[in-house]
Amino acid sequence: MNTILMSLIIMTMNFQMPKLPYAQNALEPVISQQTIEYHYGKHLQNYVNTLNQLVAGTEFEGKNIEYVVANCPEGPMFNNAGQVLNHDLYFLQFNPKPKYNQPQGKLAEAIKRDFGSFEKFQEEFNAASTSLFGAGWSWLSVDKNGKLHITKETNAGNPVRSGLKPLLGFDVWEHSYYLDYQNRRADHIKALWSIIDWEVVEGRL
Repeated sequence: MNTILMSLIIMTMNFQMPKLPYAQNALEPVISQQTIEYHYGKHLQNYVNTLNQLVAGTEFEGKNIEYVVANCPEGPMFNNAGQVLNHDLYFLQFNPKPKYNQPQGKLAEAIKRDFGSFEKFQEEFNAASTSLFGAGWSWLSVDKNGKLHITKETNAGNPVRSGLKPLLGFDVWEHSYYLDYQNRRADHIKALWSIIDWEVVEGRL
């Protein structure tokens, strides 16, 4: 392939895979290397590839992922754009050895203000994650006034669609946990708390 053609292909690829800040086996035993290989390496790669094809030649070509998710119509483009944004946020919020085991600073203050305590927030977030029927996501988000919200989104849903800014997301599609936990979604949700990088989450606030 000549250099000019390669450059054109790169220029038309709006969206790229996020670079994992940890090795693919680093989150074990919470998330296995095999799950990362399939979930990140195959599922997310397919969403990225498909979205780049779908936006080519449309008004969304050259736009950032948040803009596409917030503004594109329901259908294949939204489904793939939502999953690209969802997974970018999801994979980058983990750390095999997080510095803190719960939020600090402004995020901790906001959680206490809006949910009463971190423990009550966890209970509510766990309930949202385990009770969502079928495939989807649970999210902690912040609105334009600084108030925190927990929402449940089906399929590729993301809070930006409702004018919220997502801070923390749990993927409850079966492909995110079935190799490691089979049908024990609640156990998967419980385990995820031990690898949340609260510095990353607070940085999104």
